Amino acid sequence: MLRALATAATGMEAQQTKLDVTAHNIANVSTAGYKKSRAEFADLMYQTMRPAGAPTGGGAGAPSGVDVGLGVRITATPRTFTEGELNQTGGALDIAIQGKGFYPITMPDGSTAYTRNGAFQLSSEGKIVNAEGYAIAGDLTVPPEAQSINVASDGTVTATVPGDPAPVEVGQIQLASFANPGGLMPLGDTLFKETSASGNAVLGAPGEGGAGALMQGTLELSNVNVVEEMVDLISGQRAYEVNTKVIKAADEMLGQTAQIR
Repeated sequence: MLRALATAATGMEAQQTKLDVTAHNIANVSTAGYKKSRAEFADLMYQTMRPAGAPTGGGAGAPSGVDVGLGVRITATPRTFTEGELNQTGGALDIAIQGKGFYPITMPDGSTAYTRNGAFQLSSEGKIVNAEGYAIAGDLTVPPEAQSINVASDGTVTATVPGDPAPVEVGQIQLASFANPGGLMPLGDTLFKETSASGNAVLGAPGEGGAGALMQGTLELSNVNVVEEMVDLISGQRAYEVNTKVIKAADEMLGQTAQIR
């Protein structure tokens, strides 16, 4: 009975983690560039009471063994990097990635983070920055007198300034690609950090080397599907409830055993 209590406890903990992941997905359903996660599980080690093939007498062997599992554990919470729905905003610095790739962002400590959130703004110095004020990697400074900004599908940024009929080229936005995006470490604020599991970032122009093209005036929304998350929420809640019933049943059986005279 004590084994049943411990096993059911691992089930409750696993389903709690699943609910935590689901809750985080639902909370970020409106976060631009957010990529949903899912919880993955694996069974724990088994206690072998009789191995398969054990002699049963008369030279015969057991066709199957007696193995009792000891519960479940969480193995990973991988992210799904499928493309979210594209929403036209008309903003000059709302830039969505159509396809694979991440924007490299220069952090305050000089390191580089990566994001799919293309909601950018201009800083007081004319640099293209995200909502936290971190500049997109590369020397991209828009002239303060610029009347309009254009971002081509290949990442080329140009600006129109008074007195010059020809657009002034500001620079080109680069995209980063990874061999294993699922290995990126989330930092919050829809930012990710490169790890040994993700592989090194490969920078390139949008539309080249498998990287997606850019679309100005558009934002990539979260790829969370609310209906799917609600199904996961209900199934996780039911699984948690069943595990509590296992604990209650095991406790009652232990109580009955203790009353034996």
